Amino acid sequence: MTTEPNAATFDAASFAHVEHWVFDLDNTLYPSSCNLFAQVDRRIGDYIAERFGLPYEEARRKQKAYFREYGTSLRGLMLEHDIDPIPFLDYVHDIDVTPVAPSALLDEALARLPGRKLVYTNGSTRHAENILARLGIDRRIDGIFDIVAAGYVPKPDPAAYDTFVKQHGVDPSRAAMVEDIARNLAPAAALGMTTVWVRTDADWSRPDQGGLGQGTHVHHVVDDLVAWLAALAGIGAGDGAAVQPA
Repeated sequence: MTTEPNAATFDAASFAHVEHWVFDLDNTLYPSSCNLFAQVDRRIGDYIAERFGLPYEEARRKQKAYFREYGTSLRGLMLEHDIDPIPFLDYVHDIDVTPVAPSALLDEALARLPGRKLVYTNGSTRHAENILARLGIDRRIDGIFDIVAAGYVPKPDPAAYDTFVKQHGVDPSRAAMVEDIARNLAPAAALGMTTVWVRTDADWSRPDQGGLGQGTHVHHVVDDLVAWLAALAGIGAGDGAAVQPA
């Protein structure tokens, strides 16, 4: 059974307290329809195939097994094979970012939205910087917390969130976290953050996946992040870019 949000009118008051905006990167700040992460996914499989001399399909099975067990394929490779994470990250993030379209509206929305804007990603800072520059919003981002800063402990491990809030001086009670993978919002909600799920078609990203019940860790749901942020920032407010409580 999946959790479906109830439609509601736009309510900016729900976010009036927010001083720290925490954004996931991939499939969040740019739409999943770009299919950009498929490039990263393919390169992870290629890396494992080459590193261990495996046929690609066998490498893919290993890749996905590590992802399910450890949160990221990298974490599994580090724990089970002691690989050096830096060459891995350099290899898998060497991708073509041109499928991501620059977004002047996102740039304007972030400029108008009060508070700090932070990126929290299981990827690398280099990857985040490439995407943010392509979107044209790099000047709006006040900090990036990547997998290296997290000590290679990926979301949704609560320890990484503790490190994040300490390193960036985030007051969870005055923070909102925006993510496309709903289970990654559970530790944020536990800390006291307001959470926003960017809905995708992937079943594994839904609020009731990952053994988390019916998604009480998801407070709001949006389908179009840019339109929602624009409305929240007062750009064309009331044009139907409604936020929905979960």
